[in-house]
Amino acid sequence: MQGSLTIFGYTASHISVVIGAIILTGLNAMADQRLIDDFRNDPQGQWRFLADTVMGGVSTGRVVFKNENGAAYVHMTGRVSTENNGGFIQVRRQLSSRPSSATKGIRLIARGNGQRYFIHLRTSGTVLPWQYYQAEFNVTGTWQEYRLPLSAFKRSGRMLAATPSPASVRSVAIVAYGRDHTADIQVREIGFY
Repeated sequence: MQGSLTIFGYTASHISVVIGAIILTGLNAMADQRLIDDFRNDPQGQWRFLADTVMGGVSTGRVVFKNENGAAYVHMTGRVSTENNGGFIQVRRQLSSRPSSATKGIRLIARGNGQRYFIHLRTSGTVLPWQYYQAEFNVTGTWQEYRLPLSAFKRSGRMLAATPSPASVRSVAIVAYGRDHTADIQVREIGFY
């Protein structure tokens, strides 16, 4: 073609297609890195149910993975009891890679029984079993998006940094905690923003 720009034998249109593909691949990789789970791909192998019974408490619960109208989700139910120094049930996932330093917080889509729930983060600095960072949110009976900035996460003790560092986050947990109540929460997506 006359008047067409060529570099190393490639036209400008070929180069722009390749650059576009590279940018799109990078954006998809970033999106995948920010998503912790949408519960479609082996969630049973990724998430672990824990209750205060590991330390002598008496709370009970269970986790099941379900699908509704093509949307997968985790469903945690149970009875949280503060008897015997207890008071929690949770479903936790270890992260295979750390979020980027540009991470602002946790984003999730959830519904439930109108109760208060928490997200717990464990970091490289939370070495003891009772150390974590937590942020609360209140669910309703319909699916809603929640954004919990890292600045909203409270440390469980003074020995921890005031705010969790994104690059130090090792695990994320969905938690029913701190008071006697019936837990019923469903989460269909959780990730970083």
